[in-house]
Formats: sequence, structure tokens, C-alpha cells
Amino acid sequence: MILLLMLLLPLLGAVLAPLAGKKSGSAREFLLRLFTLAEFGLSVWLFVRVSQRESIFLWFPSLMGLGLYFFVDTFRALYAMLACFMWALACQFSLEYFAGHGGNRGRYACFTLITLCGVVGVFFSDDLYTTFVFFEIMSIASYPWVAHEETPGAMRAAQTYLGVSVACGMVTLMGMFLTWKETGSLAFDVLRQQGGNSKLIFPACLMLVGYCAKAGMVPLHIWLPKAHPVAPAPASALLSGMLTKTGLFGVIVIGMNIMGDNPVFGHVMLGLGLFTMTLGAVLAVFSVNLKRTLACSSLSQIGYITVGLSCAMLLGHHGALAAAGAVGHMVNHSLLKLCLFLCAGAVYMKAHTLDLSDLRGYGRGKKLLHAVFLLGALGLAGVPGLNGYTSKTMIHEGLVELAEEIEGFSVYRFCEWVFLFAAGLTTAYMLKLYICLFWQKNPDEHRQAHYDELTNETDMTFRSGLVLLLTALPLLLIGLLPNQVLLPLTQASASFLNRPALSHEVAFFSLTNLMGGGISLVIGIAVYLFFVRPVLYSREKGYLNRWPQWLDLEEIFYRPVFTRFLPWFGLTVASFLDYIPNSKLVTVWIPKGVSAFFSFLDHLPDSKLIKEWIPKGVTAVFSFFDHLPESWFFMKFVPGVCVVVSRVFDGLMDTVLLAIRSLFLMNRKDLEHAKAHNPVTRLSCAIAEGLCRIGLVPRKWIRRRDPDDTQYGNALTNAISFGLLITAAAIVAAIVYVFIRMGV
Repeated sequence: MILLLMLLLPLLGAVLAPLAGKKSGSAREFLLRLFTLAEFGLSVWLFVRVSQRESIFLWFPSLMGLGLYFFVDTFRALYAMLACFMWALACQFSLEYFAGHGGNRGRYACFTLITLCGVVGVFFSDDLYTTFVFFEIMSIASYPWVAHEETPGAMRAAQTYLGVSVACGMVTLMGMFLTWKETGSLAFDVLRQQGGNSKLIFPACLMLVGYCAKAGMVPLHIWLPKAHPVAPAPASALLSGMLTKTGLFGVIVIGMNIMGDNPVFGHVMLGLGLFTMTLGAVLAVFSVNLKRTLACSSLSQIGYITVGLSCAMLLGHHGALAAAGAVGHMVNHSLLKLCLFLCAGAVYMKAHTLDLSDLRGYGRGKKLLHAVFLLGALGLAGVPGLNGYTSKTMIHEGLVELAEEIEGFSVYRFCEWVFLFAAGLTTAYMLKLYICLFWQKNPDEHRQAHYDELTNETDMTFRSGLVLLLTALPLLLIGLLPNQVLLPLTQASASFLNRPALSHEVAFFSLTNLMGGGISLVIGIAVYLFFVRPVLYSREKGYLNRWPQWLDLEEIFYRPVFTRFLPWFGLTVASFLDYIPNSKLVTVWIPKGVSAFFSFLDHLPDSKLIKEWIPKGVTAVFSFFDHLPESWFFMKFVPGVCVVVSRVFDGLMDTVLLAIRSLFLMNRKDLEHAKAHNPVTRLSCAIAEGLCRIGLVPRKWIRRRDPDDTQYGNALTNAISFGLLITAAAIVAAIVYVFIRMGV
């Protein structure tokens, strides 16, 4: 009953809150806060019951064809509770936020509650069909968040967000169809038992497309850096902190259960995670917009979590630590982005800008905002004593364990350094934001004077200040007591990740782990001092946007392909297919050709071709082959061609070697000598020698080889080069043969 109540309560609020807003705005805000607080209370009750090992499930077998199935374990109860906690605080903060940005508040309240229902439904789902239904509810309902301001930039970002959600959702649906065809079920338990089924590899990859897109993984990340800055700050906190985690929920279901034992898939996910992590951090370093920087940071942190999950996949039953790190960083990132985006909302409420150059000096003298933002920045940077350090340490140890477990793969050591470098970039961009807001002074004296007037009493209400304080407290609690707070939650989530629970405490504050965190901090400070300040900042102009404007994956690839190429291609194919039934090709030429071909076959048995020409031709061919061994063709022509071909390849090898030596090895004297006896000259001599062997060129025309002629390579290297060329030709021929046999 409690599950049904948690699913229906937000929908009830989505109807009542906008209706109440027709009469009174305060009534609408009261109902919005009331329903989110009630949902949070129910989620806490549910988490306590599940923690006592009580099974809670809800089934609707005949609903919507395949039925809807819900089940709650510790991981799902934990994330539902965290989602409700974030919704409750974000809606409390939105009261003051929308007081100065008050448009479309009824619509915002309605779709905020519907999105909450979708998120809770995703986390409670127990089969892929239920996940997909609530995933689409969540995606469609969160569209008005992005389009809330209805500016051209907001509408374009919302268009991108919706397009990615719908297109990738359809790809996920195709994967579900194929999975159902192979297994006859979409239940998580059944899919876990089918983990070794190679027929599910392609469907699993299709399903992952939609989940990776919602998580914001490269190359489907294009919506994330554009949607977060234009959405209201409370909605941005939920988009970044929670909606991306629904995508990771699907990645866990598919990756850790269906594909968990596939090393190729694990390596692909590892590569995507490292690339996502690094690209997001680089984009954040270059960003000059407060919320866009935090959005690109979310992209980077999703990469951290993916790296942890991929290490758990590759380590198998030894991946308990990496799996715990991935779950821990999911929780920590949600809390960190709630804190930082609400801080950004507090800044935007009064400054009415997100440009870093204009925001310089805003936080000077604002002690509460300063303290809360600093805790969030230090936590995201992985400073010991705060929550981000704990989960990053576990993921880092998982990478080290992977490098030690699989011997001979130094690439994992490289992955570790990519991890540390990306963590250093996190320190760099958070240091940039912190110094910009709280230490630098705005060059515009009037603007700085206005900022200074906003003291702790006037920059936000008591309610908003309390909300910010509540978002910061978990960061300290987890950071100071990781083995007592975070580790039990990750251990209880192990069954959902299909990995054993971590059986020991982690030495978070050991010298080795502190050194790993220290390396990242040193890298970050160095990047800030030697790149951000001298390259991306000017005292007169402020923070400079040096990221190339044309380097936008959406504008240079996705939009041209989906808005121009595919419509043109589809129209061309459709026009061609429409033309074919009435064309002469179909109505005249093909029937005549078929008729003539069958008439020819009917005529063959009695024709001269069968009775005379073919027997004579066969006799002539055999007579020719009998004559070949003593013929001019075999005695002169074939050897001559072989000489020409071999000398041509020899000359080509010499040309390459000459080019290399001219670049790296030869001095001027050797180079002049080589040019005097260049491979082109010897190549012409080789051709002449071959023609001489055939008998077409007199021997006296052939130039004698110069005894001082420079040789490039010896007989062995030339033979090897010639053999490699023949091998390459054989490989190409084999590939073509395979493609023909496959019908490609």
C-alpha cells in the first residue's frame, strides 16, 4: 500500500496545486511543499522498513499489456528517499526563488510533482517495461523545466533535451522488443540469470542508449550543458542531482546484470567513462557561466561513476570496492549538486546574471553563502574530510585493484592518471568559481557596492538560508564518518549491483589514499595558476570564453544529420520507390530482359554454342596450356613481369626510406648523393631490364648499376617489405570474400 501511495501522492498534488493557484499563489506553494514533504516522510518510513529486511512489492500483472511490477530493496529505497529529500528542499527554496522570477509557477508546480512520480517509479521498478514507462513520464514531464523561461535559448535547449530523450527512448524500446523475443520476460531477476546469453549483447547495447543519454554520457551529452543553465536553479539541482541518476539506474541494470561478465563491454564502458570524465572537466574549466560550469561538472562526475561501474564489471566478484565507490559517488554527487545549484540560485536571485565576469565579488561578506558554497566546492574537489573524497577514493582504489589484478595491462595505470588529472581539473574549475564569487572584487564600483549591500540578512530569507544549511550538513557528516554513514549504505546496495558486499572498512585517511587526493589537488592548483589565470582571465575583460564556438557536437553533427541529411535521404528514397512502379524499368525493360533470358535458355540445348563452339573452345584452351611451358609467355614474359613488379616494389620501399632518412638521419652530403642516385632512376632501369628480358628492349640500352649507388635497405628488409605488401593484399581479398559470402 505504501508503494501505491508514494506513486499516486505526487500525481494528486500535480492536480491540486495548480488548481489552488488559480485562487491563491500562497495556497499553491503550500500544497507543493506539503506534498513533497509528505512524500519524503513516506520514503523515510519505507527505507526503515526495507532496512529491517522486509520485502515490499507491488504488482499489476495485466495493466498496460505487459503489466507493471515494483519491488523495493535497500538501494532503491535509499535512492527514492534521497530523491524525495532533494525535492522537498528544492521546493522549499523555490518559494523565494520564484518570488523574483514568478512566471509560470502553476505549470512549474504541476510538472515538478509529475516528474517526482516518474523518478520514484523508475527507482521502484522491477522490470524493464515498468522502468521504461516511468522513464518516459519523467522525461516528458521535465521538459517544461528546461523551457520554463520561454526565451529563445531556453526553447532551443528544451528542443534538444526532448529530441534526445524521445529518440534515444525509441532506441531503448527496440532493445526491449529484442530482449523480450529472446527471453520472454523483462524482469530484472530473469535478465540476471541470462547474463551469459550472447544473443542479448545487441539488445543490451540498444537499451543502454536511452539510459546513457539521460545520464549525460558522451557522445549523448549534448543536452546537459545547455539544459541546466536555462532551467530554474531548483530544477537544475534536480536535473543534475537526480534525473541523471535514473539513467545510471538503467546502466546498472543492463551493465551489471546482463553484461556484467562481458570484458569487452566493460572496457567500452571504461573508455566512455574516462572520456566523459575528462571532457566534462575540460568544458567546465573553459566555461564562463556559473550554472553551465556546474552542469559540465555533472557531466564529469557521471564519468567518475561510470568508471567505478566499469571497474566492478571487469573485476567480477572482486569488484566490491569499485561497486561501492560507484554507489557512494552517486549519493555524494546528488547531495553536492543540490548544495551547489541552490547556491547558484541564491546568487542569481539577487545578481540576475550568471556571467562570471559580472559576478566577481558577489559573495564578499555573505558568511552563510560563503560557508555553504565552500563546503560544496571542497567536497566536489575531493578534499579529505568531505563526502566527495570518500567515494572518489574508493573508485581510485578500484582502478588500482584492476591494474594489479589484470597483470600486463599498463593501460590501466594510464587510466589511473587520467582519473587523477580529471580530478585535478575539478579542483581547478571549483577554485575558479570560489575565488570569482568570494575573493575577487568587481571592477565596477557601483555593482560591487550593490553586492556589498546584500548582507546575510537581505541576500536571502531565513527559510532559504536554512535550506542551504541542510544541504551542506550531509557533506560534512559523510566526509567525517564515511565508514559509519556511507559504507553501510553501499554494502546494503551490493545485491542490486550483483556484486558481493564490501566486507571490511576502508582506510580512507591512510597515507596512500591521502597522497592520491593530494596529487589531484596539486594538479588542480597548478592548472588554475598556470592556465586559468593567465589564459582564461583578464583583469580588464574578466573571464574569457576561449572555447571555439564552432566546436559544438550538436551543431556540427546531430542537427545537420537529423534536420537536413536524413530528411533529404528519406525524401530521395521515397521518391525513387514512388517512381519505380510506373517506370519503364519495371513495366518494360525488366519483363523484356527476363523473357529474353528464358528464351535464350530454351534455345541453348539445340544451339551451335553447345554443340560446336564450347567443345572447340575447350579444346583450344587445353592446347594452349599444353604449349605454355615452352612458349615465349612462360620463358620471357612472366619472368620479365616479375622482375618489373619486384623492382617497382623495391623502388617504392627505397622512396619511403629515402624520405625518412632525409627527415631524420641523413646529413647534407648523403642527401645530395641520394638525390643523384634516387629511386626513380633505379626504377626506370628496373623497368628497362624487365622489358629487355621480354625481348622488347636491347641489352645495350640498360644503364649499368653505379657501384657507388646508395642502397636503402638490404635484401632481408626488402623481402620483408615485399612480403608485407603481399600479406596485406591477401587480407583484403579474404575480407572481400567473406563479405560476398555474407551477402553484404
